Amino acid sequence: MTRKVAAGGGLELILPQCEKGIGAIVRKADSPDLISGVRVVPHNLWPDDRGYFMEILRVGHGLPAGFPPAETQVSLALGYPGTVKAFHYHLHQTDCWAPAAGMFQVALVDLRKGSPTFGVRNTLYAGSLWPVQILIPPGVGHGYKIIGVDPGVLVYVTDRFYNPDDEGRIPYNDPAIHYDWETQHR
Repeated sequence: MTRKVAAGGGLELILPQCEKGIGAIVRKADSPDLISGVRVVPHNLWPDDRGYFMEILRVGHGLPAGFPPAETQVSLALGYPGTVKAFHYHLHQTDCWAPAAGMFQVALVDLRKGSPTFGVRNTLYAGSLWPVQILIPPGVGHGYKIIGVDPGVLVYVTDRFYNPDDEGRIPYNDPAIHYDWETQHR
């Protein structure tokens, strides 16, 4: 039985009934398993003997190219190993995530009623070992777990200023999403 989560901005968000698991693991930016509207672009790294340089954002370019400069917000979150922050969703806001340090197990779930990928879950292992940007459209539930031994630093760009009325939350262990946050031991 599905439950309605929220509606607005032309979207109706429904909790799907998922089997326990992590969904499709996305290992390539052009994966056919990506949730509709989610986009992934690898970052270029320029390493040298001092460390590396990574460009996060050029206003008007890349995944957030269409974000309005007057309303775009750039934020940073630091998480300690083992921390889970999930699930969030928005009816209006688009997020562009750039895990900048550490490793993230990014979990996505399509909550959009009528979406061709409704109920699909994706997992991306992103961060220092796979530096990418991840564009997350409204209606796609998103969260992460910091994996490994180092803290994780997430830089994220949104197409509008933070509005608590547009941020919904679903517990990380919601039985409808049934996301398995445990190490998979394959």
